[in-house]
Amino acid sequence: MELLNQISEKLQKGKAKEVKALVEQAIAENIPVKTILEEGLLSGMGIIGEKFKNNEVFVPEVLVAARAMNAGATLLKPLLAEAGVAATGKVCIGTVEGDLHDIGKNLVKMMLEGKGLEVIDLGTNVSPETYVETAKAEGCQIICCSALLTTTMPVMKDVVDAVRAADLDVKVMIGGAPVTQAFCDQIGADGYTPDAASAAEMAVKFCQA
Repeated sequence: MELLNQISEKLQKGKAKEVKALVEQAIAENIPVKTILEEGLLSGMGIIGEKFKNNEVFVPEVLVAARAMNAGATLLKPLLAEAGVAATGKVCIGTVEGDLHDIGKNLVKMMLEGKGLEVIDLGTNVSPETYVETAKAEGCQIICCSALLTTTMPVMKDVVDAVRAADLDVKVMIGGAPVTQAFCDQIGADGYTPDAASAAEMAVKFCQA
């Protein structure tokens, strides 16, 4: 559908105002909100995610695309709630205790939202207890932990241990520059990905399972 293609294309170019106007037009034309979300906004963000993974676009382009997506999504949120359309899953994300880096975390958050997941952003310097309490209180299926310092990586193991100790049925995903698959296996986390777009794909699979 032409209008939905336009939403997707303008989103990929990061044209927030135009995306907002097109979404308003789509709502006025009574296109179902779920269709606007999936075939307009999420399809555009999905393309950006793929391009980012293949190094065809970079962080600045992802940031402006995400801003454009949010401009459209803000209009749809109340309508989606009215229509009873639930998010495809719920995730809490944060940078682990002792670490104040958030660019990687923010990218993953955008990619997760770009897949239609609801994301609770705990910010940086997040304690294992906070992850567990949030996941419990909010009914999250996944906890995402980010670290950029080798010195803070052990906190990820503390998060995994805290989840197991609380007997929570929650997947723990980890990522960040120094983090590897070997480290993920070593601490018993459920998933590791080397980039934000792959993290979002893995999260969707976990939520569907």
